[in-house]
Amino acid sequence: MDSLTIPTIFDDNPNMCLIVVDKEGIVTYINKTYMSVLNVAPDEVLGQPIASVTPNTYTTRVLRTGKAITAYNWNINGYEMMASAVPIFEADELVGCFAYSISMNIWDHKSRLESLLVENNMLKGEVLKAHTSRYSFDDLIGEESQFLQAKILARQVARQDNTKVLITGESGTGKELFAHAIHNSSMRSSRPFVRVNCAAIPETLLEAELFGYEDGAFTGAKKGGRMGKFELANNGTIFLDEIGEMPMAMQSKLLVVLQEQVIERLGGNLPINVNVRVISATNRNLESMVEKGLFREDLFYRLNVVQIEIPPLRQRRGDIRQLVNAFLQCLNRRLHMHIKGVKDEAMEVLLKYSWPGNVRELENAMERAMSLAHMDQADMIGKRHLAFICAKIKINCWEGSKGLKTIVQEFEEQLISDALAETGNNKPQAAQYLNIDVSSLYRKMRKYGIPVD
Repeated sequence: MDSLTIPTIFDDNPNMCLIVVDKEGIVTYINKTYMSVLNVAPDEVLGQPIASVTPNTYTTRVLRTGKAITAYNWNINGYEMMASAVPIFEADELVGCFAYSISMNIWDHKSRLESLLVENNMLKGEVLKAHTSRYSFDDLIGEESQFLQAKILARQVARQDNTKVLITGESGTGKELFAHAIHNSSMRSSRPFVRVNCAAIPETLLEAELFGYEDGAFTGAKKGGRMGKFELANNGTIFLDEIGEMPMAMQSKLLVVLQEQVIERLGGNLPINVNVRVISATNRNLESMVEKGLFREDLFYRLNVVQIEIPPLRQRRGDIRQLVNAFLQCLNRRLHMHIKGVKDEAMEVLLKYSWPGNVRELENAMERAMSLAHMDQADMIGKRHLAFICAKIKINCWEGSKGLKTIVQEFEEQLISDALAETGNNKPQAAQYLNIDVSSLYRKMRKYGIPVD
């Protein structure tokens, strides 16, 4: 704290209150304006715990979390102020907190300022609502060694607030979940998490999407211009998904932004400083693309400060049971079902399949199987509910040893149930769907004990 120098302009500023505390919450500096507001002498404040000076202080929370709290209303001794409390770091170590308050009375139109403050807070809230991380490390399920190593590395790099991370792995392995979790465990967690799918945005729009544009920058541009993703992510994290699909021209512009931490909106010439952590992800081999001239080598090294490789599901089959149980709980809540579990024969099918679509394919397969089991009025997923997987690995999907007649009857019963469900129990439509007459449908429904009414 000795190295912190407070400019003398703050000491005599009649409209700004300023106080500094060390990491233990002991006051090390207070300016004359704040002492006047508190009606205290220097020896009554300096060296004292901040909680005894201002019991409702926000500085203790900042010291506890290491995160700034900005633009909040601070009312004390009849003074109405707008305040901020900011952590102080030295060599990545939290050493104190710097808090300041600006008197609202310095503006003639105080009510206008208050409405602007409310509007600004609402806007910040909308940005955070639209761009927030939804997953934490608790959502990364798996105990296999390769997956655990990736998770441990991600936890470590989350603490390194500005370190760029490149997440690699096949489609469906959970790269985006890792990006969410890293942001959620970082010092930037209270700030926006903005995702950009580089493969989904046309090349002609990508620059405007990333860096924003000014009014009239191009035909169809929004009046007043628009902020880009980097501006929205300021002080937070930007997640560049499918970075391997970014065109070469945009790679050059992105490299400049990463080097300078400055952007310029399309059609503008005013440099805008941004403080953004970059996490990127790809299912492509960027090193091979660099060798072929399809990806800039200098950009690759900028992005690849720490690389986290997510193993495919076929290399972590021991995690399938745990993932299945997690999906069961989640999907039961979302689909309003009550499927209790998976039979052993069905679990064997799930363990034998190679899962080229990885965890995403497993989740989709579980949703489909649960829906079939629900229509079957079963509370457990059986092999017959995984017929679509059995067909891929060429195994019998029926439990036990059944004759051809039984298998055909069960299949016919399932088709009738599915047709009725698809048509909302409309008998003529279901009969037409099955290519039989309505009387035959009624006869078969009675045969299989399917309620007619």
